[in-house]
This record gives sequence, C-alpha cells and structure tokens, in this order.
Amino acid sequence: MQRRLALDDSRPIWQAMLVFLVPLMLSNILQSASATLNSIYLGRLIGVHALAAASSFFPIIFFMIAFFIGIASASSVLIGQAYGARNEERIKAVAGTTLALAVGSGIVIGAAGWFFLPPLLHLIGTPLDVYDDALLYARVWFLSLPLFFPYIAYTTFVRGTGDSRTPFLALIVSTVLIMILTPALIRGWFGLPQLGIVSAAIAGIIANALALVFLLVALALEKNPLALDMSIVRHMNIEPRLLRTLIRIGIPTGLQMVMVSLAEIAVISIVNRFGSSATAAYGAVNQIVSYVQFPAISIGIAASIFGAQSIGAKRFDRLRTIARAGVTLNWAICGALIAIIYVFNDAFLSLFITDARVIETAHELLAITLWGYVVFGTSSVLSGLMRSSGDVLWPTALSIVSIWGVEVPVAYALAPHLGLRGIWIAYPVAFCAGLLFQTIYYFGFWRRKKLTTLLGDTKPREPVAT
Repeated sequence: MQRRLALDDSRPIWQAMLVFLVPLMLSNILQSASATLNSIYLGRLIGVHALAAASSFFPIIFFMIAFFIGIASASSVLIGQAYGARNEERIKAVAGTTLALAVGSGIVIGAAGWFFLPPLLHLIGTPLDVYDDALLYARVWFLSLPLFFPYIAYTTFVRGTGDSRTPFLALIVSTVLIMILTPALIRGWFGLPQLGIVSAAIAGIIANALALVFLLVALALEKNPLALDMSIVRHMNIEPRLLRTLIRIGIPTGLQMVMVSLAEIAVISIVNRFGSSATAAYGAVNQIVSYVQFPAISIGIAASIFGAQSIGAKRFDRLRTIARAGVTLNWAICGALIAIIYVFNDAFLSLFITDARVIETAHELLAITLWGYVVFGTSSVLSGLMRSSGDVLWPTALSIVSIWGVEVPVAYALAPHLGLRGIWIAYPVAFCAGLLFQTIYYFGFWRRKKLTTLLGDTKPREPVAT
C-alpha cells in the first residue's frame, strides 16, 4: 500500500497533495476522455441524433445513482480516518458493509431504472426524434449498475488510503478497451455485430468489468488490506452501527448529488425546448467542461482524504495548511486548463460535432460558463475539508441552496429573454454564490469547532501496512 501521504512530514503538504492529485486528475481526464470518445463515435459515426440521445439520459442515471455515490464518499472518510489511526479491522468493516450496499442497491436501482425510464424521459421532454434511441441506451446502462457500483466502491476505498495510482491503472485498462470496442461494435469490426447507439454502453460495461478485475488482482498482489478476501467477505453482512454512520455521513452527500441531478434535469428540460441541436450542444459543452470540473472535484477529494487521515492521526494542526494548499493548487491547475480550453475550444468541439450551427452555439456557451469552474473548485476544497471531519450537513445544505436557490431560478428567469445564453449564465452565478456560502460557514463556524472526536471507533487495533 502507498505511504500515507497526508501524514508524511518529509515534504510540504502541497507537494504530497500534488503527488496524490496527478494520478487522480489523470483518472478524471481518462474518464472524461472515455465519455468524449463515446460522444465522438456516436456523433461522427452515427450522427447528431445519436449524440443527443445519449446526452439526454445522463441527468436521469446521475439521479438514480446519486445516493450510492454519497455512501461511497462517506466510506472514503471513514477509511481515511481509520487508515490514519492504523485501524485495519475498521478499514475492512467499512469496505465490507459498503460492498454489500453496492451490490444490493445496484440490483434494486438497475431494475427500477428499467421500468421507470419511459415516463422519466417523457418528463424531461426528451425530443421525440431521439426518444427511442435514448430509452434503449439508458436501459442498457442501468443493467450494468450491479457491476458498476462495486467498481465505484473499490476505487473510492483505495483512494481513501492515499493510493490514487492503482485506480488510475485500472482506468487505463477501461479506457483502452472503450477506445477499441465502441467503434468495433458500431461498425461491426472483427466479425462483431453492429449494435448502433448501444455500442458505447455495451463497450463501457465490458471495460468496467475488466477494470474491476484488474483492480482486485492488483490489490491481492500488493497484499493490500483492502484486497477482496475472506476477511472482507465476512464483513459483507452490513453492521448496523457502521451502516448508521455511513448513512449519517452519506445521505447528506447523496442528497446533494440528487439535488444536483434534479437541477440538471430541470436545466435540460429547458434546453430540450430549443430542439435536438440545442441538446447536442448541451452534451458537447458538458464534455469539454468536464475536463475542468473533474480536476476541481479531484482537488476537493484530495482535501477530504488528507483531512480525514490527519484527523485519524489527531494531527489537527495540518487542516489549515491542507486548505491553503488545496485552494492554491485549484487556481494553478484549473486556471491553466481553462486558459487552454478558451484558446482551443473550436478545435475541441469540432472533434465530435460536424454541424456548424451546433459548434457555434456550444462555443458561445463555453465562453459564458467556463471561467466559473475555478470558483467551483475553491468551494470544493473548503467543503471537502469540512466533510473530512464528518461535518456534512451544513456544507451540503449550502451547496443545495446555491443550486436550487440560485442556479435553477436564474436559468428559468433568463431563458425566456436570453435563450440558451441565459441558462448558462446561471452556472457561474451559482458557483460564486456557493463559494460565498461555504466561505462564510468555513471561517465563521467550522474553524471554531474543536475536532477532538472522531467518527466511530478509530482506536488502533492492528498496524496498517505502509
């Protein structure tokens, strides 16, 4: 297992965070690249309608998996604290309980999604000319959730211990497979069937399955405490006390994810009124913005993990340094990425859109919203650090207020007057409001608290390999 970077006194915190961040950001870039490649394949090999169909269901699947993502985030806090306290037994208990939830919720949500997708797609106003393709694409993805959830869980566990390298290697496996399988299934290469729009979804399922196998094998070879063996399987019976802690931390985070997804559903329902070209532009903008948004989220994750490990080791003096390092890295990294995209956005857009009108629309929307993501990243650092202590209620509530009290009302108010431009103006406005809210709570309340108690039992029992 990697060294506990947050507790390494041999170098400055910002350097340790950067070492952790590089594989994590590369992982997010690969995830974005994988989604972008699918969009390129769909948009250029099949057409704009295929791209619009795939884009239209994203808020729905995000909504359906949001609560589990919240639980997975809670498990990373608990594992980070237990790792800092060198409590290997608790690491295994958190992993086992979360994996049991992953498999069960994947089956339930996958089945529910299959049956409720038709009314949900109608509810958000999916354009009729792409409805059938969108339904087919979404249903295939929902069938993959019993496999996808454990993959999410394991990557979260491993990163909670400070190891961002192993999930990155697993993601390389997944991305390479997607690059090969998606066009092969669209065109019918190597004697494979031509599967049309579902090619991207099926390729993703196969790639995620093999990436999970790679991850589990790598952990076993490293003799990592998180390797899937009988010691973890024995904990897959869901411990009630641990489950309550996971729910207490995870439900607010999951609720925030739900509210974010509902906001995206509300936004795309407005976008869909402008036709399938506008929906395709929405998908294109989201693809490019993700290359900035995910690194910003990664820095927030790093702040949370480093904070949790420091709290587990009772090194509360490091928390303020972690906050400063996270904010500095956010402005340096995200600011550079934003500058690059502003310079080359036409070239990026033309990779997966051939319609000149859609490119022009997407270009204008990027110019409006892109700069706001460096503000979003700063807010992510502050909220991530606060969550590392188990304080999730207020950071979550403030994020929800910025979304539903600012973003959605502004989008609805401006869309009739400014069209799509009004919808995208709402994003940076909400990001600025969110940073203001988080800053007030961070300096006015959270930093005044005494973080002298940890979540659950973090007393060391067995040494954790480093």
